[in-house]
Amino acid sequence: MFDIRKIQEHVIYEAVKDERNEDIAREVVYGKDESCKSENNGIWVKSTMKRLESKFDKETTKKIRMKCQCGYGMDKKLELVKELMELSSSLEELGNLQKAKDSGLFYENGDLYLQFNFCPCPMLTNVDKLDSYAWCQCTTGYSKVLFEKAFQCKVDVELLKSIKVGDERCLMKIVPQGIIWK
Repeated sequence: MFDIRKIQEHVIYEAVKDERNEDIAREVVYGKDESCKSENNGIWVKSTMKRLESKFDKETTKKIRMKCQCGYGMDKKLELVKELMELSSSLEELGNLQKAKDSGLFYENGDLYLQFNFCPCPMLTNVDKLDSYAWCQCTTGYSKVLFEKAFQCKVDVELLKSIKVGDERCLMKIVPQGIIWK
């Protein structure tokens, strides 16, 4: 069965371990006395992010969280982006397709954006408000992997807004670093 909590515990643990060491990874994921194992998902998310942000600077925290994307539903989303690419010859065309807009993609002022009018993260179902954007950086990691696979080039993804931080929508800017259509 798909257990998103176990997946998140594992990916955060591995990302922190890769950045620092196993002791810090264990402390971030489970707390000093491992009492966090019994916390519900919402409380665990918030306490884990507090521990993570207390151990690392903002950029390192972002780097760690971007490595924590779960990959859930990636194949279906990749198929959609590839389909949109076949129907277009530029980012502008892609972002202006109705099917792209229906999936949250849009083109504006020379840039491609991805937005959600709801929080797509199953871990945040019981979270009213997050204290920072740290948790949501996994979405930028997910989008980076998705668009790099689709576009076959490096892609920068910038998180601009998050519903769970208090913004009206989740919004990311998608910036390809290479030629997509040849």
